[in-house]
Amino acid sequence: MTDLRTRQAGFEVTIVAHDIGGVGGMERVLSELIEGLRDRGDRVTVIARKCALRSMDSIRFHRVRGPRRPFVFAYPWFLLAGSLAVRRRRRGLVQSTGAIVLNRVDVIAVHYVHQVGPAHPSRAGIAFRAHARLVALLKRAGERACFAINRAASFVCVSDGVAAELREQYPQLAGRVATIHNGVDTHTFAPGVRADDARAAREALAISSDALVVLFVGSEWERKGLRPVLGALAGAHAWTLVVAGGGDRARYERVADSLGVGSSVRWLGITQDVQLAYALADAFVLASSYETFSLVSFEAAASGLPLLCTPVSGVRELISDGVSGFFITAEARDIAARLQQLGADAELRSRLAAAAREAALRYSWEAMVERHRALYGRLLGQRTQTGAAHPQRVA
Repeated sequence: MTDLRTRQAGFEVTIVAHDIGGVGGMERVLSELIEGLRDRGDRVTVIARKCALRSMDSIRFHRVRGPRRPFVFAYPWFLLAGSLAVRRRRRGLVQSTGAIVLNRVDVIAVHYVHQVGPAHPSRAGIAFRAHARLVALLKRAGERACFAINRAASFVCVSDGVAAELREQYPQLAGRVATIHNGVDTHTFAPGVRADDARAAREALAISSDALVVLFVGSEWERKGLRPVLGALAGAHAWTLVVAGGGDRARYERVADSLGVGSSVRWLGITQDVQLAYALADAFVLASSYETFSLVSFEAAASGLPLLCTPVSGVRELISDGVSGFFITAEARDIAARLQQLGADAELRSRLAAAAREAALRYSWEAMVERHRALYGRLLGQRTQTGAAHPQRVA
């Protein structure tokens, strides 16, 4: 009965994060969670460096002033200043986005397990590699410290893959680990949306109306596999590649030219209008070596695009191989073979696209918000039953 009455009255929740709102996947997830809670009548307090929501109505926002870069200064600054802000401003249940404060909290949202994060590319300069190693050390030390303080918290992972990594690296927390998948806007990202804009965008990019377009979305191009995708174009001449996201464009243009596919690539850069990129495409490719959820893959699926993806975390839970897309390796030959298969069979593209859309519908923003609210209800119920200051376990 306590749980039911709490639900009807609305929850009191404090969300702690570095930045909320913007282009990044984590920032967008936080925006949807906060606005979803607010729209359901919950009282939300936000403690962050930046909070850029569509509407700040009924949101209590406490800004943590401090540097955003470089990380080696920004992270320890927020660790201390954010902890002080949480101590003074917290209300109700407290959910921290990763290991970013030293307070005891009720929920830690785990988007990334830093003990197993991918290595940085060996081609980077000495200074960059040294900085990257220092950043990795800070993240790992902060993660160990925050998790040790919060052994009684609930650890909510964005995918089953991340949950498995967390249990492996922190076996003492295994009983408190659960998965709540990130959501995707299945209304904004849907088949057939903005068809007129897509035709105009193709024309602006000098892509003919009957050409086949494969879309790559993301930054960190080395890790996400842009190089083998460019190599695949050499064996899949029917396709034009559209690249959305930030990276060393000049370098990758040279790679494309050396492969003889420069004329088959269009570079969109970082765009706020990623919906249009999905709308103008016929397929989506991601040859990443490591992901925790890959929001762009879920957006592509919701948009009704056949998926060609490496079997990384999140994607493994989305794609049924041969049904809603194909798992690929990060090898140009493998990607080219799948592109040729899709290019030669319009019926296959249509069938995979419909199944991808159906799979994405299981991961709506609404479902994500409701699963968080169900968790909050269980934690408050446990707190009431035990009289403890912090819930002991994820049900």
